[in-house]
Amino acid sequence: MNAASPDDRTGPSLPAGTPETAAEAASWVEENWEAWAAAGLRILLILVIAFVLRATLRRAITKMITRTNRQERAGGVRSGLLVNSERRRQRSAAIASVLRSVTTLVVLGTAGLMVLSQLGIQLGPLVASAGIVGVAIGFGARNLVTDVLTGTFMLLEDQYGVGDKIDSGEAVGTVLEVGLRVTTLRGDDGEIWYVRNGEIKRVANLSQGWSTAAVEVEVRADTDLGQLRKLITAAGEGLSRTSPWDELLWEPVEVLGLESVSLDSMVVKATAKTLPGSAAKTERALRQAIKEALDAEGIEQVDAAGLSLRKLGVRPADKEG
Repeated sequence: MNAASPDDRTGPSLPAGTPETAAEAASWVEENWEAWAAAGLRILLILVIAFVLRATLRRAITKMITRTNRQERAGGVRSGLLVNSERRRQRSAAIASVLRSVTTLVVLGTAGLMVLSQLGIQLGPLVASAGIVGVAIGFGARNLVTDVLTGTFMLLEDQYGVGDKIDSGEAVGTVLEVGLRVTTLRGDDGEIWYVRNGEIKRVANLSQGWSTAAVEVEVRADTDLGQLRKLITAAGEGLSRTSPWDELLWEPVEVLGLESVSLDSMVVKATAKTLPGSAAKTERALRQAIKEALDAEGIEQVDAAGLSLRKLGVRPADKEG
Protein backbone atom coordinates (compact mmCIF):
# COMPACT_ATOMS: atom_id res chain seq x y z
CA MET A 1 0.00 0.00 0.00
CA ASN A 2 1.17 3.45 -0.77
CA ALA A 3 1.52 5.77 2.19
CA ALA A 4 -0.97 8.54 2.17
CA SER A 5 0.44 11.86 1.16
CA PRO A 6 0.20 14.81 3.57
CA ASP A 7 -2.37 16.41 1.29
CA ASP A 8 -4.60 13.29 1.46
CA ARG A 9 -4.64 13.09 5.29
CA THR A 10 -7.90 14.08 6.88
CA GLY A 11 -8.26 15.65 10.31
CA PRO A 12 -9.11 18.90 12.07
CA SER A 13 -7.45 21.86 10.47
CA LEU A 14 -5.89 24.57 12.60
CA PRO A 15 -7.35 28.06 12.49
CA ALA A 16 -5.59 30.58 10.36
CA GLY A 17 -2.83 32.40 12.18
CA THR A 18 -2.33 29.58 14.71
CA PRO A 19 1.31 28.44 15.05
CA GLU A 20 1.76 24.92 13.66
CA THR A 21 5.11 24.05 15.21
CA ALA A 22 6.54 24.23 18.70
CA ALA A 23 8.98 26.89 17.61
CA GLU A 24 6.24 29.04 16.14
CA ALA A 25 4.11 28.53 19.29
CA ALA A 26 6.98 29.56 21.52
CA SER A 27 7.61 32.59 19.37
CA TRP A 28 3.89 33.52 19.43
CA VAL A 29 3.76 33.24 23.25
CA GLU A 30 6.96 35.28 23.55
CA GLU A 31 5.48 38.02 21.41
CA ASN A 32 2.16 38.20 23.29
CA TRP A 33 2.97 37.43 26.91
CA GLU A 34 3.61 41.05 27.78
CA ALA A 35 0.16 42.04 26.48
CA TRP A 36 -1.40 39.15 28.37
CA ALA A 37 0.41 40.04 31.58
CA ALA A 38 -0.57 43.70 31.25
CA ALA A 39 -4.23 42.79 30.65
CA GLY A 40 -4.18 40.36 33.57
CA LEU A 41 -2.71 42.98 35.88
CA ARG A 42 -5.30 45.52 34.75
CA ILE A 43 -8.10 43.00 35.37
CA LEU A 44 -6.68 42.16 38.80
CA LEU A 45 -6.38 45.84 39.64
CA ILE A 46 -9.99 46.46 38.53
CA LEU A 47 -11.28 43.62 40.72
CA VAL A 48 -9.24 44.70 43.74
CA ILE A 49 -10.43 48.30 43.45
CA ALA A 50 -14.03 47.15 42.94
CA PHE A 51 -14.11 44.92 46.02
CA VAL A 52 -12.30 47.49 48.17
CA LEU A 53 -14.69 50.22 47.03
CA ARG A 54 -17.69 47.95 47.64
CA ALA A 55 -16.54 47.10 51.17
CA THR A 56 -15.82 50.76 51.93
CA LEU A 57 -19.23 51.93 50.73
CA ARG A 58 -21.05 49.16 52.61
CA ARG A 59 -19.21 50.07 55.80
CA ALA A 60 -20.04 53.75 55.28
CA ILE A 61 -23.73 52.85 54.83
CA THR A 62 -23.71 50.84 58.05
CA LYS A 63 -22.09 53.70 59.98
CA MET A 64 -24.56 56.20 58.51
CA ILE A 65 -27.56 54.07 59.51
CA THR A 66 -26.14 53.53 63.01
CA ARG A 67 -25.55 57.27 63.46
CA THR A 68 -29.07 58.05 62.25
CA ASN A 69 -30.55 55.55 64.73
CA ARG A 70 -28.55 57.11 67.54
CA GLN A 71 -29.80 60.59 66.64
CA GLU A 72 -33.41 59.41 66.38
CA ARG A 73 -33.14 57.68 69.76
CA ALA A 74 -31.72 60.82 71.37
CA GLY A 75 -34.39 62.97 69.72
CA GLY A 76 -37.12 60.65 70.94
CA VAL A 77 -35.85 60.81 74.52
CA ARG A 78 -35.53 64.61 74.47
CA SER A 79 -39.00 65.16 73.04
CA GLY A 80 -40.61 62.69 75.41
CA LEU A 81 -42.17 60.67 72.60
CA LEU A 82 -42.42 56.90 72.70
CA VAL A 83 -40.15 55.38 70.06
CA ASN A 84 -40.73 51.79 68.95
CA SER A 85 -37.30 50.16 68.85
CA GLU A 86 -38.49 47.29 66.67
CA ARG A 87 -39.95 49.73 64.17
CA ARG A 88 -36.69 51.69 64.04
CA ARG A 89 -34.64 48.51 63.71
CA GLN A 90 -36.71 47.10 60.83
CA ARG A 91 -36.80 50.40 58.99
CA SER A 92 -33.04 50.85 59.30
CA ALA A 93 -32.36 47.26 58.26
CA ALA A 94 -34.55 47.57 55.18
CA ILE A 95 -33.03 50.89 54.08
CA ALA A 96 -29.51 49.60 54.67
CA SER A 97 -30.28 46.45 52.68
CA VAL A 98 -31.53 48.48 49.72
CA LEU A 99 -28.52 50.79 49.77
CA ARG A 100 -26.08 47.88 50.01
CA SER A 101 -27.75 46.05 47.14
CA VAL A 102 -27.66 49.15 44.93
CA THR A 103 -24.01 49.75 45.83
CA THR A 104 -23.06 46.15 45.02
CA LEU A 105 -24.95 46.21 41.72
CA VAL A 106 -23.39 49.48 40.54
CA VAL A 107 -19.80 48.76 41.62
CA LEU A 108 -19.57 45.12 40.55
CA GLY A 109 -21.59 45.75 37.38
CA THR A 110 -19.19 48.51 36.33
CA ALA A 111 -16.18 46.34 37.19
CA GLY A 112 -17.61 43.46 35.15
CA LEU A 113 -18.02 45.67 32.10
CA MET A 114 -14.45 46.95 32.47
CA VAL A 115 -13.13 43.37 32.73
CA LEU A 116 -15.01 42.36 29.57
CA SER A 117 -13.53 45.37 27.81
CA GLN A 118 -10.01 44.27 28.83
CA LEU A 119 -10.73 40.82 27.40
CA GLY A 120 -11.46 42.39 24.04
CA ILE A 121 -15.22 41.80 24.06
CA GLN A 122 -17.25 44.43 22.25
CA LEU A 123 -19.60 45.96 24.80
CA GLY A 124 -21.91 47.70 22.33
CA PRO A 125 -23.96 44.65 21.26
CA LEU A 126 -23.87 43.30 24.82
CA VAL A 127 -25.24 46.50 26.31
CA ALA A 128 -27.91 46.73 23.61
CA SER A 129 -29.00 43.13 24.26
CA ALA A 130 -29.07 43.73 28.00
CA GLY A 131 -31.21 46.82 27.45
CA ILE A 132 -33.73 44.88 25.40
CA VAL A 133 -33.87 42.09 27.99
CA GLY A 134 -34.24 44.67 30.76
CA VAL A 135 -37.16 46.33 29.00
CA ALA A 136 -38.85 42.95 28.51
CA ILE A 137 -38.35 42.01 32.16
CA GLY A 138 -39.57 45.44 33.24
CA PHE A 139 -42.83 45.02 31.32
CA GLY A 140 -43.33 41.52 32.71
CA ALA A 141 -42.52 42.44 36.30
CA ARG A 142 -43.94 45.97 36.42
CA ASN A 143 -46.13 45.13 39.43
CA LEU A 144 -43.09 43.84 41.32
CA VAL A 145 -41.11 46.97 40.43
CA THR A 146 -44.02 49.15 41.58
CA ASP A 147 -44.25 47.27 44.88
CA VAL A 148 -40.52 47.58 45.57
CA LEU A 149 -40.32 51.27 44.67
CA THR A 150 -43.40 52.08 46.76
CA GLY A 151 -42.03 50.10 49.70
CA THR A 152 -38.69 51.88 49.44
CA PHE A 153 -40.28 55.34 49.58
CA MET A 154 -42.57 54.27 52.44
CA LEU A 155 -39.51 53.26 54.45
CA LEU A 156 -37.50 56.36 53.55
CA GLU A 157 -40.41 58.67 54.42
CA ASP A 158 -41.25 56.66 57.57
CA GLN A 159 -44.96 56.69 56.76
CA TYR A 160 -45.57 53.84 59.21
CA GLY A 161 -43.65 51.14 61.02
CA VAL A 162 -43.90 48.04 63.17
CA GLY A 163 -46.46 48.51 65.94
CA ASP A 164 -48.41 51.27 64.19
CA LYS A 165 -52.11 50.84 63.53
CA ILE A 166 -52.89 51.93 59.99
CA ASP A 167 -55.77 52.11 57.52
CA SER A 168 -54.29 51.13 54.16
CA GLY A 169 -57.57 51.24 52.27
CA GLU A 170 -57.32 47.51 51.63
CA ALA A 171 -57.20 46.56 55.33
CA VAL A 172 -57.05 48.05 58.81
CA GLY A 173 -54.75 46.62 61.45
CA THR A 174 -51.51 46.74 63.39
CA VAL A 175 -48.30 46.55 61.36
CA LEU A 176 -46.38 43.34 62.02
CA GLU A 177 -43.72 43.71 59.33
CA VAL A 178 -42.78 46.24 56.67
CA GLY A 179 -41.07 44.75 53.63
CA LEU A 180 -40.03 46.15 50.29
CA ARG A 181 -42.84 44.26 48.53
CA VAL A 182 -45.48 43.42 51.15
CA THR A 183 -46.75 45.00 54.36
CA THR A 184 -48.12 42.53 56.94
CA LEU A 185 -51.01 43.65 59.17
CA ARG A 186 -52.93 42.01 62.01
CA GLY A 187 -56.60 42.96 62.07
CA ASP A 188 -58.71 43.64 65.14
CA ASP A 189 -60.17 40.12 64.98
CA GLY A 190 -56.73 38.48 64.79
CA GLU A 191 -56.62 37.95 61.04
CA ILE A 192 -53.36 38.62 59.20
CA TRP A 193 -53.40 40.72 56.04
CA TYR A 194 -50.67 40.71 53.41
CA VAL A 195 -50.99 43.94 51.44
CA ARG A 196 -48.82 44.65 48.40
CA ASN A 197 -47.16 48.03 48.74
CA GLY A 198 -48.08 48.96 45.18
CA GLU A 199 -51.79 48.59 46.04
CA ILE A 200 -51.61 51.13 48.88
CA LYS A 201 -52.81 54.37 47.28
CA ARG A 202 -53.27 56.21 50.55
CA VAL A 203 -52.57 55.28 54.16
CA ALA A 204 -53.83 56.69 57.46
CA ASN A 205 -51.49 56.19 60.42
CA LEU A 206 -53.63 55.88 63.53
CA SER A 207 -50.64 55.69 65.89
CA GLN A 208 -48.80 58.93 65.20
CA GLY A 209 -49.30 62.15 67.12
CA TRP A 210 -52.34 61.66 69.34
CA SER A 211 -55.80 60.09 69.32
CA THR A 212 -59.14 61.60 70.28
CA ALA A 213 -61.46 59.93 72.75
CA ALA A 214 -65.03 61.17 72.17
CA VAL A 215 -67.98 60.53 74.49
CA GLU A 216 -71.60 61.58 74.02
CA VAL A 217 -73.84 62.01 77.08
CA GLU A 218 -77.59 62.05 76.51
CA VAL A 219 -79.79 63.41 79.32
CA ARG A 220 -83.25 64.93 79.67
CA ALA A 221 -83.82 68.27 77.97
CA ASP A 222 -84.62 70.01 81.28
CA THR A 223 -81.22 69.12 82.81
CA ASP A 224 -79.12 72.09 83.93
CA LEU A 225 -76.52 72.37 81.16
CA GLY A 226 -74.05 74.31 83.30
CA GLN A 227 -74.13 71.70 86.06
CA LEU A 228 -73.74 68.92 83.47
CA ARG A 229 -70.65 70.56 82.00
CA LYS A 230 -69.10 70.90 85.49
CA LEU A 231 -69.81 67.25 86.30
CA ILE A 232 -68.24 66.01 83.05
CA THR A 233 -65.18 68.21 83.57
CA ALA A 234 -64.81 67.05 87.17
CA ALA A 235 -65.17 63.41 86.11
CA GLY A 236 -62.37 63.89 83.57
CA GLU A 237 -60.12 65.56 86.16
CA GLY A 238 -60.70 62.75 88.61
CA LEU A 239 -59.90 60.15 85.96
CA SER A 240 -56.68 61.94 85.00
CA ARG A 241 -55.42 61.65 88.58
CA THR A 242 -55.62 57.86 88.61
CA SER A 243 -53.26 55.36 87.04
CA PRO A 244 -52.80 54.63 84.15
CA TRP A 245 -54.96 57.50 82.91
CA ASP A 246 -52.55 60.06 84.33
CA GLU A 247 -50.21 59.04 81.46
CA LEU A 248 -52.78 58.20 78.80
CA LEU A 249 -54.77 61.44 79.05
CA TRP A 250 -52.59 64.13 77.50
CA GLU A 251 -54.98 67.05 77.99
CA PRO A 252 -57.97 67.82 80.24
CA VAL A 253 -61.37 66.63 79.09
CA GLU A 254 -63.01 69.30 76.91
CA VAL A 255 -66.79 69.65 76.80
CA LEU A 256 -67.58 70.75 73.26
CA GLY A 257 -71.22 71.55 73.98
CA LEU A 258 -74.57 70.42 72.64
CA GLU A 259 -74.32 67.86 69.88
CA SER A 260 -78.11 67.65 69.37
CA VAL A 261 -81.31 68.80 71.08
CA SER A 262 -84.85 67.44 70.93
CA LEU A 263 -88.06 68.05 72.88
CA ASP A 264 -87.24 65.31 75.38
CA SER A 265 -83.45 65.00 75.45
CA MET A 266 -80.16 66.64 74.62
CA VAL A 267 -76.74 65.23 73.79
CA VAL A 268 -73.54 66.77 75.10
CA LYS A 269 -70.22 65.76 73.53
CA ALA A 270 -66.89 65.68 75.34
CA THR A 271 -63.44 64.85 73.95
CA ALA A 272 -59.95 64.24 75.29
CA LYS A 273 -56.54 63.84 73.65
CA THR A 274 -54.96 60.53 74.52
CA LEU A 275 -52.07 58.26 73.62
CA PRO A 276 -52.26 56.98 70.02
CA GLY A 277 -54.14 53.71 69.87
CA SER A 278 -55.74 54.21 73.30
CA ALA A 279 -58.89 56.05 72.25
CA ALA A 280 -61.28 53.10 72.67
CA LYS A 281 -60.27 52.16 76.21
CA THR A 282 -60.08 55.82 77.23
CA GLU A 283 -63.64 56.33 76.01
CA ARG A 284 -64.85 53.36 78.07
CA ALA A 285 -63.15 54.65 81.22
CA LEU A 286 -64.44 58.17 80.65
CA ARG A 287 -68.03 56.94 80.16
CA GLN A 288 -67.83 55.05 83.44
CA ALA A 289 -66.46 58.09 85.30
CA ILE A 290 -69.17 60.37 83.85
CA LYS A 291 -71.94 57.88 84.70
CA GLU A 292 -70.75 57.61 88.28
CA ALA A 293 -70.67 61.42 88.58
CA LEU A 294 -74.20 61.74 87.15
CA ASP A 295 -75.57 58.99 89.36
CA ALA A 296 -74.11 60.71 92.41
CA GLU A 297 -76.02 63.90 91.52
CA GLY A 298 -79.22 62.06 90.60
CA ILE A 299 -79.05 63.01 86.90
CA GLU A 300 -80.52 60.28 84.71
CA GLN A 301 -79.08 59.33 81.35
CA VAL A 302 -81.75 58.57 78.75
CA ASP A 303 -82.10 57.56 75.15
CA ALA A 304 -84.72 58.33 72.51
CA ALA A 305 -86.13 54.79 72.39
CA GLY A 306 -86.57 54.60 76.17
CA LEU A 307 -88.33 57.96 76.30
CA SER A 308 -90.71 56.90 73.53
CA LEU A 309 -91.63 53.73 75.44
CA ARG A 310 -92.24 55.71 78.62
CA LYS A 311 -94.60 58.03 76.78
CA LEU A 312 -96.59 54.99 75.66
CA GLY A 313 -96.62 53.65 79.20
CA VAL A 314 -94.59 50.58 78.27
CA ARG A 315 -91.73 49.53 80.49
CA PRO A 316 -88.76 47.69 78.91
CA ALA A 317 -89.50 44.65 81.09
CA ASP A 318 -93.10 44.54 79.89
CA LYS A 319 -91.97 44.80 76.26
CA GLU A 320 -89.57 41.89 76.68
CA GLY A 321 -92.31 39.78 78.26
